[in-house]
Amino acid sequence: MQKNESQFMKKALALSEESVASGDVPVGALVVDAAGEIIGCGFNTRERDADPVGHAEINALRAAAARKGNWNLSGCTLVVTLEPCTMCAGAILNARISRVIFGAWDAKAGAAGSIRDVLRDARLPQQVEVIGGVEENIAANQLRQWFAENLR
Repeated sequence: MQKNESQFMKKALALSEESVASGDVPVGALVVDAAGEIIGCGFNTRERDADPVGHAEINALRAAAARKGNWNLSGCTLVVTLEPCTMCAGAILNARISRVIFGAWDAKAGAAGSIRDVLRDARLPQQVEVIGGVEENIAANQLRQWFAENLR
């Protein structure tokens, strides 16, 4: 799937635009199965739904589990436009996701290598392969633009 990382990230970036349309921070995520098929999509819905756990990753994991009819997403990859936070990293581990690909690093709340490295913590029973910085400039610019326009 490595040759498709950028292709899947572009789809996640398009999903993040749906967050913007609903007034939310632009973060999009999707879950890809071992065959390379997208089985779940999500974007931030925290503001829209007044849901403290309405992160793109959580929404994509829920959609993938519902489609599979199983919470165990072992062998699947989560692609997300922003480095997962600690809450989302915990959900990723609980879902048994095998790999995470993300775009922009999150220097304030990242839990996949920047502030914390929950996904690769050797003290936990499972570690996740992490690939960061895919289409990083596009993802980071999308976030910067949104915050510049919405936090005046």
